[in-house]
Amino acid sequence: MILCAGESLIDMVPAEGAFRPLAGGAVYNTTVALGRLGESVAYFWPISRDVFGEMLLQPLVEAGVDLDLCPRSDRLTTLALVSLSDGEARYSFYDEGSAGRMLTPGDIPDLPAGIEAIFAGGISLVPDPCGAAIEALIDRNHARLPVMVDPNIRPFFITDSDAYRARLGRILPQADIVKLSGDDLEWLYPGLDPAAAAREVLKTGPGIVLQTGGAAGARAHWSGETVSAPAIRTAVADTIGAGDTFNAGVLASLRRQGVLSKQRLATISAEEIRNALTLGAQAAAITVSRAGANPPWAHEMPGA
Repeated sequence: MILCAGESLIDMVPAEGAFRPLAGGAVYNTTVALGRLGESVAYFWPISRDVFGEMLLQPLVEAGVDLDLCPRSDRLTTLALVSLSDGEARYSFYDEGSAGRMLTPGDIPDLPAGIEAIFAGGISLVPDPCGAAIEALIDRNHARLPVMVDPNIRPFFITDSDAYRARLGRILPQADIVKLSGDDLEWLYPGLDPAAAAREVLKTGPGIVLQTGGAAGARAHWSGETVSAPAIRTAVADTIGAGDTFNAGVLASLRRQGVLSKQRLATISAEEIRNALTLGAQAAAITVSRAGANPPWAHEMPGA
């Protein structure tokens, strides 16, 4: 079972002069996508008892996600006001004192024996105490479990860039796989082209750095030659949840190929990486073809 740890929130999406509430959050979207793809997945993040918390629970339950590790909270759900510009999503967050924000390192449970990998990232890495909590989860478990991290950097959410860079400097070297968009790489290494920036991240310790670029497709930087996979052409409704769904496709593929373990990731082949990038691109293409973060179900995937 893959454990996804990180934020869930409500995206307030523009709709006919008002806002429509939709379940979202980077790690939440990846969790739902994994479940819809038919993968065994668990979620760890506090979920509010407010009406928005109930909205968040429904897609998780429908996707078959294991919620045994999810504490319920009387604090409010994080809200993200979404604005769209040429299909690209931009966010403003209402997060102070929220259910997820107040997760502490002391809330991190011992992981059940069935957990075989960890996925984490998103804005949950930025503020404390929740950022320290996710960092503690990775620190305690990365030596025995493979870890994938997508920081999904939102500069306008970061109030202390030095502290956040320091946190990423501790977390990313502990990861087996790091996924970074072009915007992420520009923030981490201003002035470097994305491929050079991705290689700088690789030097810090991860086994694989995935570089994504929307229509430009995805690349994997690792110990071998760079592996590439093209984006799948489709009519784009918006990009909400695209990278999150890509992450789910990558993890699903790695698991199906039998390489989602510390030992096998150390000996992974270029073809196995290419397969993972391709499934990620296929899943993301379906998500961008429809409004909001609406990942595909297994029967909607090519070849199903």
